[in-house]
Amino acid sequence: MKTAFVTGAAGFVGSNLVRDLLANGWRVRALVRRSRPPALAGLEVDEVAGDLFEPELAAAMAGCEAVFHVAALYSLWRRDRAEVLRTNVDGTRSVLNAARTAGVPRVVHTSSVAAIGVRAGASADESYQSPYEKLVGVYKKSKFLGEQVAREAAAAGQDVVIVNPSTPIGPWDVKPTPTGEIVLRFARGAMPAYVETGLNLIDVRDCAAGHRLAFERGRTGERYILGNENLGLHDIFARLAPIVKRSVPRLRLPVAVPLAYAALGEYVLAPLGRTPDVAVESVRMAKGRMYYDARKAVRDLGLPQSDVTVALSDAVGWFLEHGYLDAPRKDYR
Repeated sequence: MKTAFVTGAAGFVGSNLVRDLLANGWRVRALVRRSRPPALAGLEVDEVAGDLFEPELAAAMAGCEAVFHVAALYSLWRRDRAEVLRTNVDGTRSVLNAARTAGVPRVVHTSSVAAIGVRAGASADESYQSPYEKLVGVYKKSKFLGEQVAREAAAAGQDVVIVNPSTPIGPWDVKPTPTGEIVLRFARGAMPAYVETGLNLIDVRDCAAGHRLAFERGRTGERYILGNENLGLHDIFARLAPIVKRSVPRLRLPVAVPLAYAALGEYVLAPLGRTPDVAVESVRMAKGRMYYDARKAVRDLGLPQSDVTVALSDAVGWFLEHGYLDAPRKDYR
């Protein structure tokens, strides 16, 4: 039986990866910042307390066949910029160094399509790369730089495979993620309008399986987009509408409107002690359709392509079951 060391095991993708590994006969050592995180409740895992900079990280990895480095700090707030860079770049270097010291045969590094950037007017595949200066915000830049650390390690002889998830959706979104927040806001009737943008969705369970398949079949130093279907935000709402019994918003806002609102929150209200609810960088990202082509991962890894509408429904069901939402209204029409 193989043993995997998983960073970010208590997160959305990480907790689904842990479940996938256990279902496929792996033992799991889960790096967690606090014991018994909700996303791992009831799972038979060996918890390792600590963070990405733990001095004993290499010792904790000893005897593992794989390290899945899923941990990352996703924040678009200006106040978190330094910590985002430290976690996503220096943290990646720390994990790779520990895996090398421990003699772990292979590392799967979780990057993001954020590191690839947006290709205007077309879907981006693994061969595309936006110039660094055109990557919007510190999070995207940090994921690009973290991926470069992984590439450098692979070039130096370490066995590292890179996966680039698009936008996962589904159960166990405990935090929840920004996409989970969109689902929740729409379900609560708090989305009276929308901006014209687009995302590539993938069932989070397919994304988790893609990590395991990258370990089994991926080529060292290569990146694999873990994605599925490209959908406009309005199309996503249209699929959610019958699930949560809400009407699709008809009012489309120009990006300038939410951008002004976000700027007011971050630059004016936040310094006065008010907590803004929309980050400027999140609105700037929405200017482009974040569409991706996952055919390489489907062909080379066997990445599953489950129906993303089912994943949206399962996300809603999980939010309902765990108290994030009230039951859908009965007066939908």
